[in-house]
Amino acid sequence: MNLYSINTGYFKLDGGAMFGVVPKSIWHKINPADENNMCSWALRCLLIEDGNRLILVDNGMGDKQDAKFFGHYYMHGDDSLDKSLAAHGFHRNDITDVLLTHLHFDHCGGSIVRDGEQLVPAFKNANFWSNQRHWKWATEPNEREKASFLKENILPIQQSGQLKFIETHQNEFPQGIAIRQAFGHTDAMMLPEIKYKGKTIVYMADLLPSTGHIPIPYVMAYDMFPLTTLNEKKHFLIEAQQNDFVLFFEHDPQIECCTLQQTEKGIRVKDSFKLSEI
Repeated sequence: MNLYSINTGYFKLDGGAMFGVVPKSIWHKINPADENNMCSWALRCLLIEDGNRLILVDNGMGDKQDAKFFGHYYMHGDDSLDKSLAAHGFHRNDITDVLLTHLHFDHCGGSIVRDGEQLVPAFKNANFWSNQRHWKWATEPNEREKASFLKENILPIQQSGQLKFIETHQNEFPQGIAIRQAFGHTDAMMLPEIKYKGKTIVYMADLLPSTGHIPIPYVMAYDMFPLTTLNEKKHFLIEAQQNDFVLFFEHDPQIECCTLQQTEKGIRVKDSFKLSEI
């Protein structure tokens, strides 16, 4: 098995929304905001090469939305999905599986592209994996979350016939890849856990968007059930620290991976490094 970090660009979100009840006087030291209170965040995906399967975990925001949409999110940087795949010798048509941690636009927007007037899968040879509980949550969204679930990112996957569901009692992926679920950020988000070179690597998605979210109270205002997130974080961090897990971050603008240690202030970063350094 080989793992590759796939960078699809950077975007901006409101710093207050990203850090919830934590005051700006504290969080701006972690990720300084611009004059509009916006902070830069990565759109970092994970590529898993295992035998004849090439599994892409999430795929960024994509580029099919209009200028008004991107005017809210300030996409920037030179990275793209295709450039990052090519840097490792791959093409999007090589992808056999797309594992979507959840269906918010910054995680699944690259799933679908425009082909003239049609919306079609960007990965024509891939199965797209969600789970039934989250799919229902995303396609019948609540008023607070529906702006993150864009039907043009989601429904064409099902219409293509390439959608598959992971059942909680099954593991559809190669040995060494397991699926955790989390319920605080959104319902039934999936976190891949991968055995790799003697390490356990967990793709954090939006349970821990960045190293700046490791302190327990640092919970995003975007989370649907913040107390659930808080409890999920607490239990996960204890397990991860005790078992020396490697955390892989989707949104941290600087740090790809870290391990954890117990400190006087609680569990914090021990070592940070790139995935390629493992």
